[in-house]
Amino acid sequence: MKARVLFVCIHNSARSQMAEAFVNHHCGDRFEAHSAGFEPGTLNPLAVDALREKGIDISKNTTKSVFDLFKTGVTYSYVITVCDEASAERCPIFPGITTRDHWSFADPSALKGSYEEKLARTCEIRDEIERKILDWCKVSCAR
Repeated sequence: MKARVLFVCIHNSARSQMAEAFVNHHCGDRFEAHSAGFEPGTLNPLAVDALREKGIDISKNTTKSVFDLFKTGVTYSYVITVCDEASAERCPIFPGITTRDHWSFADPSALKGSYEEKLARTCEIRDEIERKILDWCKVSCAR
């Protein structure tokens, strides 16, 4: 049985979506990743385009509420927040034995400039997330 991983951020529009996609892409044989937000918004086109450059299509994804997931009673082996510290503290405690972690990444929705400038910075954030996921998958699989 695969270990379930939940990535949480504010709107579930970019960072958590990218983290979910990378876990399912790189180590989906061992982990089943999901994502959700405190205040679900709209999928960020910057995240869609940034992942498309990596050959991953999230264009059909929808944003989900972390509180709706919590109410289902589904358990997660790992709950990882990918937003700022203050927002991470709002994450509910999920039932079962859960390892909580926090990885802070810049928010693509807060970027300024032209679409091309914002996409370039989103790709940098994407690459930071992918590196973290690859390292995490290696360490977590060694446990």
